[in-house]
Amino acid sequence: MRPRPPIKGRGIFSGTGLVIAALAVTAAALLYPLWSYADRQDTADAGVLSAQAVATPYGPLSAQDQDFITRVRLAGLWELPAGQLAERKGTTAAVRTAGQHLVDGHTSLDAHVRTVATQLGVPLPNEPNAQQKQWLATLNTAQGEDFDRTFAAILRLAHGRVFTLVAQVRSDTQNSLVRDLADDANATVLDHIKVLEATGYVDFATLARDLAASPTPVPTPPAVAPSAAVPVTPSPAESYSLPPAAASPAPSTP
Repeated sequence: MRPRPPIKGRGIFSGTGLVIAALAVTAAALLYPLWSYADRQDTADAGVLSAQAVATPYGPLSAQDQDFITRVRLAGLWELPAGQLAERKGTTAAVRTAGQHLVDGHTSLDAHVRTVATQLGVPLPNEPNAQQKQWLATLNTAQGEDFDRTFAAILRLAHGRVFTLVAQVRSDTQNSLVRDLADDANATVLDHIKVLEATGYVDFATLARDLAASPTPVPTPPAVAPSAAVPVTPSPAESYSLPPAAASPAPSTP
């Protein structure tokens, strides 16, 4: 019998199938290390973050939490004396009222942060940093309406920068004491922002520019014309009550 001729196309299809299968295996071999690396990288990052947190009865205390506690203390060390200067040197009732709010707010908040720092074992500074000392020196030398403008510009800029930090900490922290402190700080900072704006000396265009720029040792006060800087008396309907006294939550169950 004569041998049957091969069926055309079968060899071609079989060869193509082998090539496709080989490519699939090669692609899988190439991609697997990438997937594995991504998994290991995520795990490694999580491990680093966990290593940076300190275990406490109130939940993990992160590096960001500790930095926040330090910053709250530093804020009180310079904003309280700045408020005292405004009470004494302010030429309008609105400026003196803003100074009083700074004194009252940071007296309460400083007591809260010192309690939290003691409970969590976080060391606190006892004097303002170099930038804050320079701000205070600027306020000490300013007089009259120049003091009012400088006070409103510096303090409103400082509060605007810290406001976003407080929100970030409140969103991220896993520590109940830090959450409570962030709530207190948020209420205090917002109150101070309102009374500073009520002085009538905040130039919002300059403020937006300074907030967008990198921090400078001493922000330049806006050149506001006297006729455009009429202090605004806070509305009687608005409430500027201090945050409630700090109450330490019970330790969380491990």
